[in-house]
Amino acid sequence: MKKYIILLALLPTFIFAQHTISGTFSPASDYTYAFLYHATPNGSNYVDRVEIEANGNFKIPLDTSATAGIYKIVYALPPEDYNFDLIYNGKESIAFTFSEDKGLEFTDSNENKLWASYNKSMEMVNMTISNYYTKNSTGEKAFHDIFKTLEDTQIAFEEASKGTLASTFVKANKPYVPKGYEDITTYSGNLKHTFLTHVDFTDYLLQSSDFLTDRVLAYMFGMSASTSNETYKTDVDHVVKTIGESNTELKAILLEMIWSRFVSMENETLANYVADTYLLALAQQNNYEALAEQLIIYKNNTIGNRAANFELTISKNGQPTSTALYDLDMANQYLVIFWSSTCGHCLDELPKVKTMLAMRNDIKVIAFALEDDSENWKENITEFPDFIHVLGLGKWDNPTSNAYGVEATPSYFLLNKDKTIIAKPYDVEALKEVLK
Repeated sequence: MKKYIILLALLPTFIFAQHTISGTFSPASDYTYAFLYHATPNGSNYVDRVEIEANGNFKIPLDTSATAGIYKIVYALPPEDYNFDLIYNGKESIAFTFSEDKGLEFTDSNENKLWASYNKSMEMVNMTISNYYTKNSTGEKAFHDIFKTLEDTQIAFEEASKGTLASTFVKANKPYVPKGYEDITTYSGNLKHTFLTHVDFTDYLLQSSDFLTDRVLAYMFGMSASTSNETYKTDVDHVVKTIGESNTELKAILLEMIWSRFVSMENETLANYVADTYLLALAQQNNYEALAEQLIIYKNNTIGNRAANFELTISKNGQPTSTALYDLDMANQYLVIFWSSTCGHCLDELPKVKTMLAMRNDIKVIAFALEDDSENWKENITEFPDFIHVLGLGKWDNPTSNAYGVEATPSYFLLNKDKTIIAKPYDVEALKEVLK
């Protein structure tokens, strides 16, 4: 009778913890929690979290309802920067080690070992190709031997991965193999031209993983010596065409990623091209209201556009007088600074701006303070009597700062006499260069 009781006691364990995802992080002191998510084309669904032990180990049990697919481990903040994908086939546990030096290494799970081994093998062959061209080699035998190895490697892994989820990724990553000798220019062009050929943008697994974003970013920003706007525009058009007419949600996600990269590159022309040609319409079509608003605000604050108007108070004949930015006519240029009296960086930079512009009567500073209340602000503005001061209550919810797309303080906008944006220097040093 005791045997049956023991079996019944263990039964829930077999039902609810069939497989596990475990790992070891090092150095252990740098990590506290591991979060597990089930990735889908529309986002990631939270599964579980566990505290990482003092030795860096953790283990998360998976119940039988855990479906096969792509799972994601998040190990630090922000989650979009500190995570990696796992392939779970519903048939085996997954174990790995992770360190800053060696990266991710799988110790258990044939699926993940296979995909990792494939990537390592392809990386080695690609390094050989790179070395061949770097040394300006022209030997056709060596050329054919290298690409024969590349082709054989691909064929071998396609065969080995049959019947696995990893097969989807191996096939999507199929490399370009020249049929005859090609110089570096020809090879690079053909490599880029075929880079997305084998990618099925409708595949559920690919959509759930980081593969598509990594692939598209590599195509857009890592495969061409030319960085002209026309080249970028052509590449954006090719990505959109390759994705196809359907998949509007995926298209919006990938184009937002490209748009964000151009924004970080401070390439307003390309960022607005992506938004105007494709992304804004997709955002509106899919009811991505926050994204649509972000695109419009960014475009409105592009250099060459007129800055958003706002009310302010100036001293006229010794009396405070209400007016607006557009109505000001007291300088050839206006420097609008969004700052806060609780921002240490602002309190360091504003005196430098004051000193820099002390002899510049052609520039008028408008200091727009983002505050929760007026107490600290009233004390600080006495140090800058020549600035036009505006109190923006609501801090990050202030409508004027939102209209300017302000995400950090201090933020600088240099306007001409007509209130057109002529520069958006990153900090006071960049402002100094602009004013030269």
